[in-house]
Amino acid sequence: MITRRSFSRAAAGAALAVALPRAAFAQTPAPLSLPPLGYPFAALEPHIDAMTMEIHHDKHHAAYVNGANAILDKNPELSKKSVVEILSNLGAVPEASRAGLRNNLGGHYNHTLFWELMAPGGAKEPAGDLKSAIDGAFGSLDKLKEAVNDAGMKRFGSGWAWLVLDKDKKLAIVSTANQDTPLELGAKPVLGVDVWEHAYYLKHQNRRADYLKAWWNVANWDKAAANFKAAQG
Repeated sequence: MITRRSFSRAAAGAALAVALPRAAFAQTPAPLSLPPLGYPFAALEPHIDAMTMEIHHDKHHAAYVNGANAILDKNPELSKKSVVEILSNLGAVPEASRAGLRNNLGGHYNHTLFWELMAPGGAKEPAGDLKSAIDGAFGSLDKLKEAVNDAGMKRFGSGWAWLVLDKDKKLAIVSTANQDTPLELGAKPVLGVDVWEHAYYLKHQNRRADYLKAWWNVANWDKAAANFKAAQG
C-alpha cells in the first residue's frame, strides 16, 4: 500500500540517490544497505505504476541486499574488495558462494543502477558525446531503442537488456540472464532495462513489449551520459 509515509521517505532520499550508489560500488561491500529510490514511488506514473515501484524497491531489491550480506558475512576475505571487483571476477569467489553472489550482489548492483537510470520529467533524448556515439554506432536513437527492446524481448525468462561500453570501448547491446551483470563480460553499463516480470507485471501483465515501449518515457539520459563518460575513463 502506498502511504504518505512511504511517499515522503522516497522523496527525502532524492538528494542522496545520485551520489550514494556510485560511491558505494567503489567501497568494500559489507554491510550493504538499500539505497534510497530518489523519487516518490508514483513519480514515474503513468509509465510505471507506484505499486510496482514500491514492491520492486522495498521488497525485491531489499531481498538482494539481505541475501548478499548473508553471504558476505560468511566470506570476510571479500571485505577487502569492492562490489565491482567482486562481480568483475566471480571466478575468484569461493565456489560455494559464487552463485549466491552472482544472484544477490548482482541484483543489488543492477537495481542500484536501474533506479538511477529512471527519472520523472527528464530529457527525452541523449545529448553531447553520448548522442554522437549512439548515432555513430546505431544510426539514430530510434534504432538504439529498437535494438534494446529486441534484446529485452529475446531474453527468455528473467534478465536485463543493456547498452554497454564493451572491452573495445565501443557501444554495444547485450542481454544478461537473471541478475548477471555486464561486468562479467568485461563491459561497463551505460543504460539498462530490467525485464524480470516483477518490473512490469502489475501494470502490463505478460505484455513485455508494452513495458519496454513505455520505459523509454522515464529513461534518465543525464545519468546514462554520466555512465558513458565514466566508462570511457
